[in-house]
Amino acid sequence: MKLFVYLQKISFISDKNMATIIRKSYIDKIERYLGKETIIVLVGQRRVGKSCMMKMIRDRKKADDCNNIIFIDKEKREFDCIQTYQDLNDYIREHFQSDKHNYILIDEIQDIREFERSIRSYRTEPNTDIIITGSNARMLSNELSTLIGGRYKEIYIQSLSYNEFLEFHQLSDNDEALALYIQYGGLPGLAKIGLEEDDAREYQMDIYHTVLLKDVIMRNQIRNVPFLENLVRFLADNTGKLISANSISKYMKSQGESIASAAITNYISFLCEAYILHKVNRYDIHGKRIFETNDKFYFEDNGIRNAIAGGTREGDIEKVIENIIYQNLIRLGYQVYVGQLQAGEIDFVCTKPGGERIYVQASYIIADDATREREFGNLRAIKDNYPKYVISMTPLLTKNDNDGITHLHLRKFLTEGI
Repeated sequence: MKLFVYLQKISFISDKNMATIIRKSYIDKIERYLGKETIIVLVGQRRVGKSCMMKMIRDRKKADDCNNIIFIDKEKREFDCIQTYQDLNDYIREHFQSDKHNYILIDEIQDIREFERSIRSYRTEPNTDIIITGSNARMLSNELSTLIGGRYKEIYIQSLSYNEFLEFHQLSDNDEALALYIQYGGLPGLAKIGLEEDDAREYQMDIYHTVLLKDVIMRNQIRNVPFLENLVRFLADNTGKLISANSISKYMKSQGESIASAAITNYISFLCEAYILHKVNRYDIHGKRIFETNDKFYFEDNGIRNAIAGGTREGDIEKVIENIIYQNLIRLGYQVYVGQLQAGEIDFVCTKPGGERIYVQASYIIADDATREREFGNLRAIKDNYPKYVISMTPLLTKNDNDGITHLHLRKFLTEGI
């Protein structure tokens, strides 16, 4: 359904209807930076749980009479009057209590013009902590970084992990639960909506179109909305494939639509800034350098990706698994690249500060020698001693070693990590 028609029926799930669990890893990260004169910035796609975690912090701190909570939710009508940093200053000043520890919590702060000027001022107030959320990466531009002197901690909130999915939906870890996660992804709101096909897909498309409207179209004043929608569908069809703006431009031209490569690059950057997409650069394993052209793209939420692509799409299983593995590698704290060898490609080169590195190949089922050689052979061609993994859904697989390459089942990787 076209966006300009679909927007007439966008709906939201109210806070009262949302299932709530404590996503402890994120709460612990937030608590770690409180009391350190550091602005905490929760970023990520809309409806992945940023607001819920902020409200958990609010409720925890509200229980102590020594604390004063200043909570602003820019998605609520009562805060429509706060449009600029001056409005924000006035509101905080009215509610600030100097004899208590003040927690200033602002949800979807990017909707307040020049908000960074107000945040910079209140960061230096004694006994004050600030937590803000945003659904657009551009809010942390160089200008913001300069104004607040780098005194902030960005915490990226992802859609639910597989373990969280099991907890939200009260499921046991088995093949059936994994199939549901692969199909429906990890939007927290599905805990209330349920995992029935029609209801789940309608909810996912509601969220997708909300993000597209508020964080891409309106923010960037996009006029060619039909092309934007076609572009997202193209990227959903080609998840995990090497793509360049030129190749997209040629494809669109073959479909009768002429779009310049520069415009395509801009549209993709807008989608990435809204956290719908993630761009992954290629990494030359032998030359130790990053390529500037031909990237891979993965979706923040696998369920939204499947809803956009449409249908049962059984042939998509390889790219869907690759999308899920990418997201979990990010969740484990890795910086992820696409590996480039002279003789082939490695799905993921993953690094951490301090020189840690692993190589990962994603596969569906390794059922014959040709598939085994393709997945394991490329890893053997890497002549270093960093750990190497193949992750698949091969039945009856237990963790095993193949000439120094570890073969992991997808469920084990999602529940236990590397």
